[in-house]
Amino acid sequence: MSEQAPHTGDTPLYPIREVSRITGVNSVTLRAWERRYGLIKPQRTPKGHRLYAREDIARVEQILQWLNRGVPVSQVRELLDRPTPMEPQPPDTSDWSSQRTQLMTAVAALDQHRLDMLFSQSLSLYPVSVCIAELWQPVIQALEEGWGERLGDTLQRRFLEAFLRTRIGTRLLHANRVVQGPALLISAMPEDPGSLWVLLVALAASDKGFEVQLFDAPLPFSELPLAVEHLHAGALLLASGQAEKSDLVRRQLPRLAEQLDVPLALCGPVARIRASELTGSQVEVLGDDLGQAMVRLKALLPQGSATSR
Repeated sequence: MSEQAPHTGDTPLYPIREVSRITGVNSVTLRAWERRYGLIKPQRTPKGHRLYAREDIARVEQILQWLNRGVPVSQVRELLDRPTPMEPQPPDTSDWSSQRTQLMTAVAALDQHRLDMLFSQSLSLYPVSVCIAELWQPVIQALEEGWGERLGDTLQRRFLEAFLRTRIGTRLLHANRVVQGPALLISAMPEDPGSLWVLLVALAASDKGFEVQLFDAPLPFSELPLAVEHLHAGALLLASGQAEKSDLVRRQLPRLAEQLDVPLALCGPVARIRASELTGSQVEVLGDDLGQAMVRLKALLPQGSATSR
């Protein structure tokens, strides 16, 4: 690895928690990038605590740029160490392809140990938004396209839902303790056969700094205004992996939006499929790119109501 620019001694040094706050990369991931891939090289205090210079923070931001373009973390070091900027080549997607295959195989085999390893490994090495876009969302889409009435399909779905409900629920619990601002109420829609999409949406929203209140089973539309009021939600976000009924989308959703004092937003495949039917309504259609959906949602809320970690 080529040497990073030396620290001059007259510029500030930052502890890992501050670097995490500045860059949005959690401490576990920063340590993994250092230990496993040699991507960054912080200084150490006499007690062994990491200290990062501005040059290190700039390097972390460069790493994020490459990861967000789909480059596997194992290939980033070579790109960072090039002496002169070069026209980027199309990223090698074999790493993500392999992880997707492993993930689908683990679900088919009901292999919880393997599933847990893949979940923890991906989130320790990559930003949550990249994990969702490159791994979890494509896998869930592929699984849902393949699941039908075959023996074992429902078992696979419920197995994956139970796994993600536990893992994502734990992340939400810890994240909600440090988030400032109003809650985001997330609920599944009536025709979605499971909670996979709404769980992914909750993970994406938490990553963007929202305090997430999640209902992964549908609530009656008549009770959603009451839920918003009692949970002091700053917005209501509905998600579904299905098209949902036309009458529900065209009539009931706009009517619900009119009853609320906070924004009503829609995301997931339903938002892509039904977007044209909600033109001119008060329903904010966010699409099925969950990273972009969260950016659009934050723009709807008062500034400072949700801050990225």
